[in-house]
Amino acid sequence: MRNHTNYGSSKSREAPLPLEIFQDDLPRAVIRPNEYLLLDGEWKFAVDPNDRGVAENWFVQHTFTQTAHWPGSVEQHLAASQHEGSPWKDKIVVWYERDFQRPEYASSGEEDDTIPQLTFGACGYETQVWLNGNPLLTIEGEQIHVGEYTSFSYELETLRPVNRLTVRVASSMDADIPRGKQESHVYKRGGIWYQTFTGAVRSIWLENVERNRLRSRVGVVSIIEDNLVRFTLTTRIHDPGLYKIKLSVFLPDTGGEEGLVAEDEFPLMLEAGQKSQRLVLDVPGALLWSPNEPHQYRLVAQLVNEQGAISEIETKFGLRKFEARGSHLYLNNQPIYLDGILYQPGNASYDQIKRHLLAMKELGCNLVRIHIAGVDPRIYKLADKIGMLLWVEVPSPHQSTLKSRENHQAELMRMLALIGTHPSVVIWSLYNEDWGAQDIAYNQDTRKYIVNMYHYMQLAFPQFLVVDNDGWQHISFEGRLKSDLLTAHLYTPDLAHWQWMLDELTKGNLDTVAAFPLVVGDPFFYRKQVPLIVSEWGGFGFENYGGPVDDTDRANQITLFKKELGKRSVAGDVYTQATNIENERNGLIDFETGALKVPAGLLASKPHT
Repeated sequence: MRNHTNYGSSKSREAPLPLEIFQDDLPRAVIRPNEYLLLDGEWKFAVDPNDRGVAENWFVQHTFTQTAHWPGSVEQHLAASQHEGSPWKDKIVVWYERDFQRPEYASSGEEDDTIPQLTFGACGYETQVWLNGNPLLTIEGEQIHVGEYTSFSYELETLRPVNRLTVRVASSMDADIPRGKQESHVYKRGGIWYQTFTGAVRSIWLENVERNRLRSRVGVVSIIEDNLVRFTLTTRIHDPGLYKIKLSVFLPDTGGEEGLVAEDEFPLMLEAGQKSQRLVLDVPGALLWSPNEPHQYRLVAQLVNEQGAISEIETKFGLRKFEARGSHLYLNNQPIYLDGILYQPGNASYDQIKRHLLAMKELGCNLVRIHIAGVDPRIYKLADKIGMLLWVEVPSPHQSTLKSRENHQAELMRMLALIGTHPSVVIWSLYNEDWGAQDIAYNQDTRKYIVNMYHYMQLAFPQFLVVDNDGWQHISFEGRLKSDLLTAHLYTPDLAHWQWMLDELTKGNLDTVAAFPLVVGDPFFYRKQVPLIVSEWGGFGFENYGGPVDDTDRANQITLFKKELGKRSVAGDVYTQATNIENERNGLIDFETGALKVPAGLLASKPHT
C-alpha cells in the first residue's frame, strides 16, 4: 500500500536541502506521525449552469460525463472540457465526485479511538461535501464552508469498504468576497486585474486522527531576551477529562530523544469541543532565526489522557523578534533594512514557487511581499528553511460594505490560525491601496473596523507588525498612526522625479508624494516616530509605470533608484515585481524556470541581519 503514489506518511515528508529533492506533499505546517491517503487525481466533473444539483440530489445519484484533475482550478477544468461560455463571468457552480477504497489503517469500528478525517488544502469560495450521499459538517460545524485560501476538515463516520465522495463548489464575481486581484463585478480583468482562479485549487487527503487530539495549528511567539517561547495549541476533545500536554523541543533533523533541548508538561481539565491554550517553554541557550542564520527547532507536542493514550503533532519553529522603534526596524534587537520584492505567484505550481523564492534570495532580497493573494502555504515553510522574511496580506474584497468587512475579518482569522507558526512571517497588511475600503477617508465604520483589527492583532499576535492600508490613506486617530509602518507606493520612471518624491516623503510632506494623501482621519505630523517603507516602486517595463523594457537598461535604472533610497532615512523598500503575470510584464525572474533576467545581488543595498 505504501508504494502507491497517493499514500504517504507525514513524518517521511520532511527532507533537508537541496531543494531539488525536497518533497512535501501536504500543504500544511504541522504534521502528524500517521499515514494519509491523497485523493488527488482524476475526478468525475460536471458544470451546474442553473444551480439545480442540490434540488435534484446530484449527491445521491448523477451521471457525470466529464472528468477533471484535482487539484486544479475551475477555469482550467472548464477550458479542458471546452465548456461553452467559459471563462465564466457571473456565477459558477461545479460538482466533483470520486470513489475511494477505505485504507487499511482507517477506522473500521465505533469502538476505535481514532476518527477518519478528510482535509481540503483549499477549495471554494463555497464548498459543500457529501459522503455516500450524506451531508458532512466541517469541524467548525459548517454545512457550507466559505473561503478559498485556507484548509478545512471533516470528521467522518465509519467508512465503507468503498466510499463515494461528492463535492459542490460555487463561486461568483461578488465584490464583497475576499478575492485579491482576481476580477469581480467592480474590477474587470486587464492591467493589474487578473482572471479568476478558484475551485479545487489544493490537495485533498484522508487520514486517521485521534478522537481527542491537538489540531494541526500552532502559534509561536518568542521572548528572546529570556529564551522563552509561547506556544498556542488547540485541543479537539470528544471525551472530557483530565489530560496533559507534553512539549518537547529538539534540534532540527534529529529523531527520538536525540537533540532534546527542552521539555515540560502541563495538566489540563478539558471539556468536549475545541479550546486554545497558551503554554510557555524555556529553551536555554536558544539560537535565533534570521535570514542569514535561519536556525529552526523541532517541536513535538503530545496530548496524553489519563490512560496514557497519546495524540501527537510536530512542527518546526524559530525564535525571533521583529519590531519597529522610531524610524528603524530591528530583527533580534539588531537594525535591519528591508530589501524587498513584490511577488504575485498567480497559478504557479509549488515547484515554480520554490524556484522563484530561491531566485529572489539570489537577487539580494531579504523580504518578499506576497501580494494580496492566497498562496500555497508550503511557501512559508520554505521561507523558514532558507531564511526569507515574508510580508503577507489578506486577499481584499472589491467594495466597502458591512458584508465585505465581515468576509474580510473571517478570512483574516482563518489565515492567522494557520500562519502563526512561521518565523519568516513578520508583516501583515489588512488592506492594499484601499481596495475594499474605498471610503476609508470619510466612512467612520470602515475606519473603526480597520482600527479594531489593528488593535486586535497587536494584542493577540505581537510577533507581527501590522499595516492598516498599504500604499496610502493610513488611518490617524488623535494623531496616532494605526499602522506600525508608514508605507507609500511611489511610481515614476524619471530619476529626478524619484529624488523629489523621496525628499517629500522623508520631510513629512504626506499630501503631495503619492497618488492619495498618505494619512486620513485626524492630523498626523511625521517626525520620524514610525519607519518609512516604500512598499512599491519601479515596475519598470509595465506600460502603466513606464521605464526601460530592456533587461540591461532596467538593471541600470534599478541601481540608480536603489542608490537614492540608500541616501535617505527609509527603513525598507519593495521593488515591483518578481515575475511577469498576465499583462504586468515587469518581472526580474523568468516565471517558468526561475532564472534571473538581471544580475544577482541587484536588490541588495545594505548588509542583512
